[in-house]
Amino acid sequence: MLNAVSDRIFVRLKEAPKKSSLILTDSLKGISNQGIVESVGPLVYSVKKGQEVLFHCFDELPTPEKGVVVIRESSILGIYENE
Repeated sequence: MLNAVSDRIFVRLKEAPKKSSLILTDSLKGISNQGIVESVGPLVYSVKKGQEVLFHCFDELPTPEKGVVVIRESSILGIYENE
C-alpha cells in the first residue's frame, strides 16, 4: 500500500467512460480522469479515502501499483456524492 505525502493523493482509476456527451480528440480516448481515493497526504483537506473524484487528466503520474496514479490536491475538479 502506498502512503501519500504532502498535498498528494493516490487514486485508483475507474475505466474510461464508453459514452459521453463530450467530443474527445484521439489523444484523449481511453484516458480515465476519475477514480477512488486510496490514500491522502497530511496536507490534503478537501477529500478523504474512499471518495470518488474527478481530476484533470494530464496531471496524474503513474505509480508502481497498476491502475493507481498520484495527483496533487489542486488537480481535483470535483467529488462525486453518493445518493
